[in-house]
Amino acid sequence: MPGSSSRPSPRCFVPPSLGSAGVANGPDVGQSDAELVAGCRRGDPVAWNALVERFSRYVSAIATQAFRLSEHDAEDVFQDVFAKTFERLGSLRSDDAIRPWIGQLTRNSCLDLLRSSSRVVLVEEPEERAANEVIAKLDEAMTVRAGLAELGVECQEVLDRFFCRDESYRTISADLGIPAGTIASRISRCLGQLRSELEGRNVTAPPSSE
Repeated sequence: MPGSSSRPSPRCFVPPSLGSAGVANGPDVGQSDAELVAGCRRGDPVAWNALVERFSRYVSAIATQAFRLSEHDAEDVFQDVFAKTFERLGSLRSDDAIRPWIGQLTRNSCLDLLRSSSRVVLVEEPEERAANEVIAKLDEAMTVRAGLAELGVECQEVLDRFFCRDESYRTISADLGIPAGTIASRISRCLGQLRSELEGRNVTAPPSSE
């Protein structure tokens, strides 16, 4: 990042476990994407580490789910994407656009790797469309996760347990010491808050299982 005298090393990236690559891994509470990017522009190593952590599963999921790369190849993509993110962050026009920008960097890196290794590239329309559909679903999951992070801790926990961890009313009730009927009504109320949070983003909150 040009202009920073104390920027962190871009080469110390540790990809997540690719066996569980995904983006719905519990609420991600903290600064907004734009705030993290602003911190990275200032050369803040804490902001940079948080940015890599926030988008690590997103990048790995695109590589393994959309382009079906092996764990080794996905790790190469991971390193390449975050090295380029570090080096080119100054060219990002809008700090709010960091996620689609990283998504495009990841897509290009996957295609470059496939070309360089002389393997079949996703050039046929049905295959490329399928990859783009997977990326769109990952983007949607990231948006829902961002909306979830804006809710209170009470809603974050109950929605995370019910939808992300697939826990039953009985399990949630026992762990939190709350009647099962209260859990059901809390999920309904929190889903309403999440829907309100996601208005204008063209994303639908997960339906209640009641």
